Amino acid sequence: MASTLVQFRAEETEKLKSVQILERLGLSLPAYLRMCMSRLNQENGIPFSMKPEEEQNPGVRALQRASRIAEEYGISDMSLDEINAEIAEARKNRL
Repeated sequence: MASTLVQFRAEETEKLKSVQILERLGLSLPAYLRMCMSRLNQENGIPFSMKPEEEQNPGVRALQRASRIAEEYGISDMSLDEINAEIAEARKNRL
């Protein structure tokens, strides 16, 4: 089976904490992420009660509402850097 490279950005502190937890469990971060992708595919949804068909799930409703708001304000395609810049600017203007 051919493999492909998957990359994403995460906060350094979050990554370090995750690695420490996984080390205690005897897993590496790449192994854990492969497990997550495998479960996502097996369950055809997020394996902790966040499946799209569970409309009554509060977590799903919150994500759906957040997505609608992001679309409404034209910010659904913003990168993490853009979001952080917006937050920094708002905080600066508050002072």
